[in-house]
Amino acid sequence: MKRIIYWLFAGTKGGPTRAQIVKAIKERPRNANQLSEDLGFDYKTIKHHIKMLLDNKLIVATGEKYAKLYFLSDDFEKNYHIFEEIWERFGKK
Repeated sequence: MKRIIYWLFAGTKGGPTRAQIVKAIKERPRNANQLSEDLGFDYKTIKHHIKMLLDNKLIVATGEKYAKLYFLSDDFEKNYHIFEEIWERFGKK
């Protein structure tokens, strides 16, 4: 899990965007449109990063189509401290 978190947030160009998405979802579950509006990113950008987070099992979805809400996965919740450590070290450049 630590390697995946490191790669997604500190090892790639899109890490800061994904970090903002994760922080927003941790605050409260949201759908892609809400994330787009709340974070000020294009909807397609949000969908791209959501797909990466889903593919790597850091978030899960509930619902269908546009009403899909995203939550942090149980495994990521348990390891959220790793994200915080990595983000503190590498994310605030």
